[in-house]
Parts: sequence; C-alpha cells; structure tokens
Amino acid sequence: MPEPAWRKEDEDPDYRFSLANERTFLAWIRTALALLAGAIAIDQLTPKLAPAAVRAALAVVLALGGAGLGAAAYRRWAMVERAMRAGRGLPHTHALLVLTVCVAVAAVVFCVLIVGYSG
Repeated sequence: MPEPAWRKEDEDPDYRFSLANERTFLAWIRTALALLAGAIAIDQLTPKLAPAAVRAALAVVLALGGAGLGAAAYRRWAMVERAMRAGRGLPHTHALLVLTVCVAVAAVVFCVLIVGYSG
C-alpha cells in the first residue's frame, strides 16, 4: 500500500504526538474488535437470550457497528495526523457522542433481554 500523498506535505509532527495518535487509533480498533466479538458471541453462545431473529438482528447491528468504528478510527487518525502536520488545532469528531449513545442503547437493550428472557 503506497504512502498517502498528504504524509509528504508540511512538517513531520513530534513523534510523541504521532505515537499518541496511533495509540488512540488502536484503542478505537480494540473497541471495534470487541463489538465484533460481541456479535459473534450473541450469535453463537446465547441461544436463550432472545428469539433467533432478535439475536441475529443484534449480532448484525454490532458487527456493522464494529466495521463502522474501524473505518471511523482510520479517518480520525488521518485527520489528526494532517492537522498536526499543518500545525492546526485538532479536529472535532462527533464519533465519540455517537459511540457513547450506541453503547448506552445497547446496554439498555441487553438489560431488557436478560431480564425479559432469563426466566
């Protein structure tokens, strides 16, 4: 894979900040992988959690969320890297709010399913 053209523009940022940006990227990727693992676990390991159609829908939503978060992680990393190279302020992202809301909604849905179908 060729190096993106924007990496040859402006000045290289302090490597400490580049490494911090990469650590943040990896944290987002870990979260994406956790969503994928949750999707597989719901599909394969929880036959009594909910009806099959509901479990399948939840697994698909989690898997798509993991894929979307992985793509957002790369986009965010590149935006921050470009801003650091150009000496601009770091860009704002709405992904954090979206991720927070999605996790809260998922927690409520799973609480309802666990209480409703556990008996």
